[in-house]
Amino acid sequence: MIPLKQTTSLAIALLVALSSSLQAQSVLPNANDPIVFNAAAPPSTGRPGRRSDAGSRGCGEGELSSSSEAKPLLALVPTQKTASSTVVFGKTAAEHPTFWFYVPHRSSLTATFVLQDRDGKPVYESNVALPKTAGIVSLTLPATVAPLETGKPYHWFFKLYCRSNSPPDSFVDGWIQRESLPSDLSEQLKTATLQQQVRIYAANGFWFEALTTAAQLRRTNSGDSAWAQLLGAIGLESVATEAILTLL
Repeated sequence: MIPLKQTTSLAIALLVALSSSLQAQSVLPNANDPIVFNAAAPPSTGRPGRRSDAGSRGCGEGELSSSSEAKPLLALVPTQKTASSTVVFGKTAAEHPTFWFYVPHRSSLTATFVLQDRDGKPVYESNVALPKTAGIVSLTLPATVAPLETGKPYHWFFKLYCRSNSPPDSFVDGWIQRESLPSDLSEQLKTATLQQQVRIYAANGFWFEALTTAAQLRRTNSGDSAWAQLLGAIGLESVATEAILTLL
């Protein structure tokens, strides 16, 4: 026979666990609620980054398509104004996050993605085979690369070259920092739909997860508004209707 005191303690523990589970589920956002993005505070690095670059330095005018003339190379990342600069920064929960860019099309373009630690030491570098049209592309840090460490800022670059010579003709750069998901958010995400996940990630400042989840929704349902809402929240409405492309 189980002692009464032990039985009571067990019952209380079960009730607390059940209450916590129900509370986590009860605060799930409505899938139709407007998306609110609460940007995370950027790290103090002294190097703000560059979200947009029209480029075309050294590229022949005949190589530019009409669509790429209207839109420059863009990193789909928030910017935040500080006392001294505008910082390109987004927070992630992922060990191997996915980065998003709008890339204009020129027939001779090649690209390189670079990730460094705060001190400029290389973490990852790869050539990127670009699609044959302008549009949105994504790059996921490979599983073979060491996971991002929590609480440490990393500096990324996306560089375009019209020719093989350096320096790049156009580039964007910014910062990413991995943070652990709070336990209550982890519980919510276990039962949340993709629409709800976007809203949870956005409300808690996890930009890279919010945008990647919104991209999943857009691929399966072109009428879903999460992608456009997120890009609109950071001032990138101009590329919200651009096609999401697959890298070659």
